[in-house]
Order: sequence, then C-alpha cells, then structure tokens
Amino acid sequence: MTRIRKLLAIGLSCTTFVSSGLAAAAETNIRVDRPQSPIFVRPYQAATVPPIRSANSSRLSQLIRGGTLYLTVQDAIALAIENNIDLEVQRYNPLLSDLALERAEAGGPLKGVNTVSNSNFGVTAGQGVQGASSLVGNNGGNFGGRSGPSGGAVVSQIGPVTQNLDPVYQGTYGAGHQTQPQANPFLSGVEALIDKRRIYNNSLSQGFLTGGSLTLAFNNGYLNENAPTNDLNPSSAPALSLSLSQNLLNGFGIAVNSRTIRVARENVNVSDLQFQSQVISVVSNVLSLYWGLASDQADIRAKQGALDLAQRLYQDNKKQVQLGTMAPLDITQAESQLATSQRDLIFSQAAEQQQEVKLKDVLSRNGLGDPLLTNVAIVTLDNIDVPQNIDLQPLQNLVQKALGTRQDIAAEQINFENAQTSATGTANGVLPRLRVFATISAQGLSGQVNSARFAELPPPDSYYVGGFGTAVSQIFRRNFPSQNIGLSYNENVRNDVAQADYGIEQLQLRQSEINMRKDRNQVAVDISNQMISLRQAHSRYQAAVQSQTLDQQLVDAEEKKYKLGSSTTYNVIQTQRDLATAKSNVIAAAAQYANAKIGLERVLGTTLQVYSISLDEALSGRVARQSAAPPVPPRQ
Repeated sequence: MTRIRKLLAIGLSCTTFVSSGLAAAAETNIRVDRPQSPIFVRPYQAATVPPIRSANSSRLSQLIRGGTLYLTVQDAIALAIENNIDLEVQRYNPLLSDLALERAEAGGPLKGVNTVSNSNFGVTAGQGVQGASSLVGNNGGNFGGRSGPSGGAVVSQIGPVTQNLDPVYQGTYGAGHQTQPQANPFLSGVEALIDKRRIYNNSLSQGFLTGGSLTLAFNNGYLNENAPTNDLNPSSAPALSLSLSQNLLNGFGIAVNSRTIRVARENVNVSDLQFQSQVISVVSNVLSLYWGLASDQADIRAKQGALDLAQRLYQDNKKQVQLGTMAPLDITQAESQLATSQRDLIFSQAAEQQQEVKLKDVLSRNGLGDPLLTNVAIVTLDNIDVPQNIDLQPLQNLVQKALGTRQDIAAEQINFENAQTSATGTANGVLPRLRVFATISAQGLSGQVNSARFAELPPPDSYYVGGFGTAVSQIFRRNFPSQNIGLSYNENVRNDVAQADYGIEQLQLRQSEINMRKDRNQVAVDISNQMISLRQAHSRYQAAVQSQTLDQQLVDAEEKKYKLGSSTTYNVIQTQRDLATAKSNVIAAAAQYANAKIGLERVLGTTLQVYSISLDEALSGRVARQSAAPPVPPRQ
C-alpha cells in the first residue's frame, strides 16, 4: 500500500511539472537568446528565437463563468494587450531595431554584399628556385601556376560605405606538391623540379570611424625543393607587416562614417514610438467595440422593456374585449404594436451578436476559431459615464499638449532628423576619392644547409642557417625592413551621379519638411473636430435624456387616462413608441459621446495615460493587474 502511494505521488509530481512546463512555454517572452558557450565559440553559434505564442493568456479563461464572459473596460483592455494578434506582430519590431543597431555599430555592410579576399599562394622572392626566377622577371612563382581567388562587390548605397568596425581575423593554410619540367636546368640543376610547399597567412584588420583601417599581417612560407642549387633546403620565409589606409576626402570623418549608427540608434526610438501607436490603436479599437456592445446590450434591455409594455397592453386589451368593454379594433392595434416591438428586439439582438463577434476577434489570438469563445456570451459590466458638464482646455493648449505627446509626430520628427543625418553621406559622396596608405614590414629567411647542394657552391651564410625561430628573430631585429607610403586619387570627371544623388536627397528633405509642417497643422484640425464632436455628442445626450424624461411622463399620464377611459389604445401605443425611440436615442447619444471621447484621447496621444497602460506590460504581453469575474452574475 505504501508503495502504491509513493508511485501516485511521483506521478502527480511529474504531471505538475509537465503542466507547469507547458504553462511556462505558453508564457514565453519574445526575445533573442544568445548562446552561453565559451567565449571563443559563442560568436559563431546562432542565437535562438522562441516559437510564436499561439495560446491566449490565462486571464481569458479566468473571466468566464458558466459559459459567460463577464467583462469590464479594464479587463477588455488587458485581454486586448495580452492576446491581440496585431499587437503580437508589432512586439517583434523593437527587437529588430535593436539588432539593426548592433549590426550598424559593427560597421556591417548592406545585406547581400560579399567580401572576398585574395589568398596569395606564391613564394617569397629569393626563396628557392621559383623565388629566384621571380627576381629575374619570370611569373612562375604562384601556387599551382594560378593566382588566388579574387572578387568584387557592387554596393548599392548612396555615399561612402562605413568600414567594418569589428576586428576581422583571417587565416589561410595551404599545402601543395608540384612537379615542373625544366627546359633550362641552369637555375634548378635538375630536369624536373619538385616543390613541397606550405603557407601560413594570418591577418588581423580593424576599421575606424575616421574612414581608415589598420591591418596586422604575419605570413610564413615553407619550401622544400629537390634543387641542388639551393643553399638552404628546406627553408622558411616569414614576414610581419603593419598597413594603414585612410580616406582623406570621400569617406573621411566620424560624422560621415557613423551616420548609419546614429540613424539605427534613433530608429530604436522610432520603433518604440510606433509600438506605442499600435497599442493606442488597439486600445481605441477595443474601447469602441466594448462600448458598442454595451450600447447594443442596453438597447436590447430598452427594446425588451418596450416589448413588455406592448405585451401588457395587449393582455389588458384582450381581457377588455373578452369582457365586452372594448372594441376588437383596440386589440388589433395592441397586437400590431406587440409584433413591431418583437421585430425591433430581434433587430437589436442581431446587432448585439454581430458586435460581440467583432469584440471576440480582438480578445483572442485565435479569433473566432478559438473553441473557448465559440459558445461564450459576453456581458459588459461597465456603463458609459456621461458627465453633467465637460471642461475642455482651450484649443491652443490642447494642440501644444498633443505636439508633445503624439507618437506619430515624434516619430516623424526623428525620421526627418535621420534623413538629415543620412544626407551627410551624399554631401560627402560628391568629393573625389583621395586615400593615403602606408606599410611597414620586416622579413626573415632561414633554413637548413642543403645536403644535396653542388659541392662547387660556396657555403651559405651562417646567419641564415637555423630553424623557424632564426627567421622570426631576424624580423624583430628588423634586419630586413621595408617601408612604403603612397597616395591614391580617383575622381569622376563630370561627377553627375553623385551630384544627382545629392540634389535628389536635398529635394526630398524639403518635401519631408513641408509634409511635417502639414501634419503638425493637421493636429490642430483633428483636435478641433474631435472637440466639436465631443460637445455635440454631450449636447445630444443631454437633449435625449430630457426627451426620455418627458416621454416617460407622457406614457405614465396616458396610461392613467387610458385606465380612466379618457384615452385610446392608439394614443397609448403612440406614447410608448415615442418612449422607446427616446430610450434608443439616449443609448445612441451615450455611445456617440464615448466614441468622441476615445477619438479626442487618441488625437491628443493620451490614451495610454488615461487608462494607466504600461508600455513595459504591453511589450511583454502580460498585464500585472489581476482580474476576477463577479461571484454573482450582474442583473441584466
């Protein structure tokens, strides 16, 4: 028995672990996971991006009780932030901007641009038979008789291209065996020259924002030949060099070469602003849908009330007809009104169902295909609150406020500044190309005395006899130094392309500046229109409420007169119709006020502040505020 209990306990713990793991997987953050391998391996392992989040947040199921989703405004906003699929798409954009900034800070070239380096498999001048042959002008010193691979890339970019700012190490190892017949064996001393070679080329390059680059290279060539004319065989010929290249006109300066970094850095802010705009759009949409559904449900209650009145009138008239105190025509009129009220209720119920479908679609990642929402009815728990008076600030104050809070205006300003930053590249691109380059290097040569050398040859200088370390010592003693310096100049005689690029970009900048001014002017127009809409909706609501109050009084008075026999069925029906219309007008006016308020908050850019929405919560897709459905369903 004890053993069975232990097995059950283990099974339950495993089930809990699996379920918790599944829940954690469903709540995975959108992120890019860098590898955690040792530092020397880490840069060459790909990052991992978790799968998309297809499950809804747990908040949705928590708010459902008995097949009904009880929803407040704040819960509707929270569900939209957590589950809206359009917002989920936008959550990837800030990460994309961060990676674009990282790429720009590394000086990465445009996508699709390949960098191909030359690998020289030739021997050092003076090393071996072919090294000696190259000194006298023969071209047989390349590995395999062919030059190494070479290539070029066409960069589709206006203005100078930034240097690669990440240090780049390049290492090449090559080994070969080659046999060449000798038409003139004077140099080699053999009829067939057999070479065994190994090369070791290493370089470390670093680009700078000034428009220059620095390269440190260490190369070594090992040669073993069957030529008796060689004093040293086998031999090593290492070389160490330091090369500097700097643009002086086109491509010169930190301002020019850092422009893509500055633009990418500002694009991170633009991405955040665009995400905020998307959040505002989603929240405004769900608010409109929520208040639309609340209005439809209120309209159903109003239509149900009108139907109850018509039903009661019909029953009363029916009794009066049966008692013979009322003409049959009166029951026909009451029955007609009852049918009309039933029809109006059916229309309202259809409109409510359609609005409910729209709201469900924005509250779930799976839309209407979510089985959790298929047969669930939504009950709105909040009512539209229309204040007695509205207090709006002057238009100029609201415009100044909007210009400081509107995300689209801020993003447009940043984009314009980015365009100005990028224009430094086209301005610099008009200049000709002038580059200075310099190289300092040192070489060494060492090897063993050739055991097969001709006896008639004098012995080799002992300074060259030794191993690889002997040649390296010669390098650091700078026994064989070399220095080179030079200038490279290149220009397009007419320079039409660069001039046209610069002119096009300047004209586009002017267009952008005018459009930005136009959009700022439009802010005042949008706010003014929304203020007018809000005031009109408020006035309409007050008038509708007053009309409903008067119509209710008329209905009460007409029913009293009807009971006393001083009124007709037609008069009672007419006042009931007027009351039903007045109630619908109140509901429609309240919905119009709610939408006008949502619109004003949106054009002011204050939606997030009004509804206490945290941008961090929106980015993570998790709203910290807990929700709980009411224990007792609200009165319908």
